[in-house]
Amino acid sequence: MITRYLVPVILCLHSCLANVEKTIFVAPPTVNIPQQHPTIEDLHLDVLTPDNWSLRTRLAADFPNDKALEGKISWFLLDNLTPSQRYEVRVCWPATQPTSFTLETFPLPTVWDTPELITSLAEYAYGRQQQQQQPSSGGGQPPSPATGEHEASVLFLRIAARADYFTTNATLMADVPPVDADLILDPFVGGVLPRSLVPTVGYIVVVAGLSFIVAKVVQGLLQAIAWGGDAEGGVKKQQ
Repeated sequence: MITRYLVPVILCLHSCLANVEKTIFVAPPTVNIPQQHPTIEDLHLDVLTPDNWSLRTRLAADFPNDKALEGKISWFLLDNLTPSQRYEVRVCWPATQPTSFTLETFPLPTVWDTPELITSLAEYAYGRQQQQQQPSSGGGQPPSPATGEHEASVLFLRIAARADYFTTNATLMADVPPVDADLILDPFVGGVLPRSLVPTVGYIVVVAGLSFIVAKVVQGLLQAIAWGGDAEGGVKKQQ
């Protein structure tokens, strides 16, 4: 009886969360990360790893147009993944910033071999470098040093953000503000359940188990009272 209702609850946990978009993927085999410049570090992308799995950021958004049908594009790096491990990446944002997100992951060779993807990545990386240089009069921060040639399971994460609102405010329609967002990299436990949901599922199982036990005890007490009442009624009739 418990399983009958518990399984649908677990499966619907994610759908109950407002303003969440995600993509599920399997980590690819390791590839060789060269030491020679330009390296992945030179792209200055924000990185998510199993150890640093959460990132609070601001994602640029825009209304779809002829040059950007999907809105504004942002790129991130998913590094140090476990090959063949199932993961999901979620983006969470406040309801006060109506936005539609599309998340996609790409292996390194796919990005290098696809002109549209490598062009989009290069434009985003160049824009980030320009932003990092603006606050500093000394030319900005230097590129991160290469960590040396090594093997790693790596994916690029591409996020398209489309503004999803209409307002009579001409300023907001012409200049879409960045969206406050949390990016979360979540490995699956046993290939079935995201790790962050394990405590929630455990809590539900414990509560369901206790409820079942309490229900059985209460049922037994009610039956005992009912049987006692019937027995007392039978004795009175005999008298």
